[in-house]
Amino acid sequence: MRTHIIWDWNGTLFHDMEAVLAASNAAFATVGIAPMSLREYREQYEIPIPLFYERLLGRRPTETEWLLLDDAFHLRYHELSPACALTEGAPGLLSEWEAAGHSQSLLSMYDHDLLVPVVERFGISRHFVRVDGRSGPSGGQKAEHLSRHLAALGPAVDPARTVLIGDAADDALAALSVGAHAVLYTGGSHTREKLEPVGVPVVDSLAEAVELAARLPG
Repeated sequence: MRTHIIWDWNGTLFHDMEAVLAASNAAFATVGIAPMSLREYREQYEIPIPLFYERLLGRRPTETEWLLLDDAFHLRYHELSPACALTEGAPGLLSEWEAAGHSQSLLSMYDHDLLVPVVERFGISRHFVRVDGRSGPSGGQKAEHLSRHLAALGPAVDPARTVLIGDAADDALAALSVGAHAVLYTGGSHTREKLEPVGVPVVDSLAEAVELAARLPG
């Protein structure tokens, strides 16, 4: 059985941090949180997102505040994200992994109905045996989503020979919870300093991540 890669989307394959930051600052303005620089955002960010807002506010957002934050973020993100591109080298890495006889899939907490057209627009859908975005409300964690993804992939994909490549600590925690491996990429939502304590490999490029994935399961 060959190694399977599960790719994260936002901040990993999709280089959208500028849009995420601008959308987050638009959301912050609705509840009086000061705007952040990219460095500040990456130092503070955590998943699930309601905990991130709770840290910044110093209390749990009310239901009304959460709706304001969520709506403002997604409105601004939808305006800006079409200008974002794939992470450098991503198309070639997807093609090379497939050509080597390995499988790969895409798992994202981005809304499924919005995710699929974006992936198709970049012409990379053919590389994935499955693409799963989020269904239901935003703000959740990835572990349950990953479990459903693996179940849908079926017995052809062994979690012990699966590597999740993502940009957030939550990606690694989800992978470890199902007996899979993880490699974390520093070009997305978290700084290296926030990723390293998780205890999985941390890399500065997707090429390094794929290189590790090819030999991690052993």
